[in-house]
Amino acid sequence: MKTYTSITEKQLSDFLKLPIAGSFQMINLLKFKGIIEEQGITGEEGYAEYMKAALPFFKATNAEIVYNGKPIYELIGPADTLEWDKILIVQYESKEEFIGMISHKAYPMEMRSRSLLDSRLILCANH
Repeated sequence: MKTYTSITEKQLSDFLKLPIAGSFQMINLLKFKGIIEEQGITGEEGYAEYMKAALPFFKATNAEIVYNGKPIYELIGPADTLEWDKILIVQYESKEEFIGMISHKAYPMEMRSRSLLDSRLILCANH
């Protein structure tokens, strides 16, 4: 099974070419690692540490966490399992603000990736 925990160069390049004007949302579908071997903590604990470290960057770019929750039941999908551990929706003011945030040398992107077994980051915009 192929998993995804970070943005590839191609995905970033394609994103930069998208004509996005104004604010947009990113849906984060997150599946945590059981244990982060090098730290001896759970992926969920590691992700909580990432969020604490990322919060100043969110505030500096006026990003807003619109939703932060845990799936509890799938009405459509496999009946015997939940695919994701957490769903997070973040609204960003602009593509430039988002790129500036994630490309800042101090942004804790590796903490996010290290905590996850799999993830999806889905761009959404109001129409």
